[in-house]
Order: sequence, then structure tokens, then C-alpha cells
Amino acid sequence: MSPEPTPPARYQEFVERYPTLDNAWSLIAEAGTEGPIDPRTARLIKLGIAIGALRQGAVHASARKGLAQGLSAAELEQVVALAAGTIGLPATVAAFSWVRESLERVAETTSTRGKESRNRSRTTEVRSQCPRQRCIAPQN
Repeated sequence: MSPEPTPPARYQEFVERYPTLDNAWSLIAEAGTEGPIDPRTARLIKLGIAIGALRQGAVHASARKGLAQGLSAAELEQVVALAAGTIGLPATVAAFSWVRESLERVAETTSTRGKESRNRSRTTEVRSQCPRQRCIAPQN
């Protein structure tokens, strides 16, 4: 399971400006965890609620958090499919696009982090082979 994903910069800016609202929001979120529902199921339910309310930001957040909790893309997409009978096809397609955007962003971020890590390893390797940093790391 991955750590909790970092919220978008605009969210962070807002809660830094309004810390009391951030604290109140955290208390509401914490109170919602009291009960018999496990965290994975709760995340799927929250995704379904966000989809039903057509809350694009909440859908993105629930998808990101679900992936961080170990939910699969198929599980997240099934929640979207389940919404079709209730919210209609056009709204379901919109929700599907929001979930897919989140999946793609997470994949891009993961891919970028992997490349950065590999590049750091190569640079360290080249520096260890080249005294006084006279060598230049190979380019991809």
C-alpha cells in the first residue's frame, strides 16, 4: 500500500490560508471512519458518492486515494459502471473520464519518479567512476 497521495497544490494553498476549516474537515473525515466498514470498502463507497454527486474533484481524489490504498483500476472503474443505471450514461462517461484521468496522472507520476531514480543511480555510478567529476553522465 502506498502512502496517502499529496493533495493538489490549490488544496494545500486553501488549507494553509484557512487552517480552522482544514481542522474541521479532518474531524469530519475522522468521524466517518467510526464503524464496521473497512477502509477499502469505504473508499469505494466514497467514490460512488462522489460520482453520484458529479463532484469531479472528489472523484479525482477518491481515485488517487483508492490507488494509494491498493485498489485496482478495475475496482475503481466498476464503481463507475455501477453508477450508470442511477445517473445515466452521459454522466457515467464523464465520471469514467475523471477516473481515467486520475489513473493516467498516477501512472505518469510513477513513471517520472522511476526515471528520476534511475537517473540519480546512473549519475552516482558515473561520479564514482570519474574522479573529481570530470565525466559527464550518459544521456538517455
